[in-house]
Amino acid sequence: MNEFMYLTKNQVKQPPTFKLRLPFVGENKGGYHTQPLPGCPRMPPSLQLRGYQRQAVNNWFANNGRGTLKMATGSGKTITALAIACELYKQINLQVLVVVCPYRHLVTQWARECEKFNLQPLLAFENVRNWQSQLSTQLYNIRSGSQRFLTVITSNSTLIGDGFQSQLKYFPEKTLIIGDEAHNLGAPRLEESLPRRIGLRLALSATPERYFDEGGTQSLFDYFGPVLQPELTLRDAIAQNALVHYLYYPILVELTETESRTYAKLTQKIGRALLYRQRENIEFADEDNEDLKPLLMQRARLIGAAENKLNALRELMSTRRETTHTLFYCSDGSQEAGRSSLRQLKAVAKILGVELGYKVSTYTAQTSLEEREVLRRQFESGELQGLVAIRCLDEGVDIPAIQTAVILASSANPRQFIQRRGRVLRPHPKKERATIFDMIVLPPDLDRKTLEVERNLLRKELLRFVEFADLADNAGEARMKLFDLQKRYGLLDI
Repeated sequence: MNEFMYLTKNQVKQPPTFKLRLPFVGENKGGYHTQPLPGCPRMPPSLQLRGYQRQAVNNWFANNGRGTLKMATGSGKTITALAIACELYKQINLQVLVVVCPYRHLVTQWARECEKFNLQPLLAFENVRNWQSQLSTQLYNIRSGSQRFLTVITSNSTLIGDGFQSQLKYFPEKTLIIGDEAHNLGAPRLEESLPRRIGLRLALSATPERYFDEGGTQSLFDYFGPVLQPELTLRDAIAQNALVHYLYYPILVELTETESRTYAKLTQKIGRALLYRQRENIEFADEDNEDLKPLLMQRARLIGAAENKLNALRELMSTRRETTHTLFYCSDGSQEAGRSSLRQLKAVAKILGVELGYKVSTYTAQTSLEEREVLRRQFESGELQGLVAIRCLDEGVDIPAIQTAVILASSANPRQFIQRRGRVLRPHPKKERATIFDMIVLPPDLDRKTLEVERNLLRKELLRFVEFADLADNAGEARMKLFDLQKRYGLLDI
């Protein structure tokens, strides 16, 4: 057993550090010769970590118990994180595991995974009366030695509350904190609420970099530690069979005349804001971007709710009425876009369910946890042919039975782009290959000055579409669909 390294008196405010050795995480032989105590970490005897997962575990230990795992959606970040907890339990008698998730449904999803590792998690979220006394009692038991291990799974909103914050001072030094979908924790209020006394830290995210927020991204890495190798891209995950192969069909959608005029005006304003920033030598991604961000968001909402997407959907699904296990992504459902998002959600559900007789249900932030579980089972069995969803299905939701996705909302945010497409590629026994229909709005014809602004803004977005097309089994066909868009804007070099 490695000895604990205590810090000097002038460093007492810093979290403790530990001497950690590289673990032996080759083939799993169960990890223990004796039956583990209930609730104590144990690798499932049948689990074999993939090569990149073993490398990630090793690199986290080599970095003194800090780091961020940047791995493609669906590639097994949760299992890698729990393998780290098991190894820490063996090496230093880890006492507490704290998992912080952005959404309620991820708390229950983590609980299911934890149980496979012999853990008995306390779910600390929602009503404080449901969990605070249990947490207090179990922390006392840990400190008194009458309990060997405690697993706590909480949500971001609970983390920042007084009920949870008041308990943090009672967590022992041998605690590991895992931030799931950790990019969310770079937001100022959440980042300030992260416990500084806990020294063992692990962040998980396919996309840890925060969109338009370099300061928040840096704060995240300052707390959890840098991105560790290997960074697992979508290409890597498919090559290693961690994700399935797919067919990709871009569907190009024109704006209406009214939408085109609004789009052109917004693009002109964006151009003026960019020119001002260039003159004043202001970084594009600087935190002080209040002049630019609202304009970009307005334009993104306009694209997300483009009217002709509904016509394209009707045309597509009228020939696919027998298709099952289909997910329909509507625009993001953020507070600012709430009305237009729900309008699109209802319109999509009406076209599918009423006009085409397709068996669907909506899946939103307002859908209760119990109802979500029912919908998940009905979807997997094929009783429901499709789910019409907004943002709450972007992060971490595990519904591997999804075989087809129709993406009506394509965000400029790279995180959402990666999350949505990766969500569909999770392996499932009955899924040989996934199919993705991706609605891409064609910008209207613009004057020369506005065209140059649009060209620069479009380049990054097109890079992602082209990369995704290149990885598809029908890459040539998919690339040809994007060719006209590249040609129109002089972006054939992508």
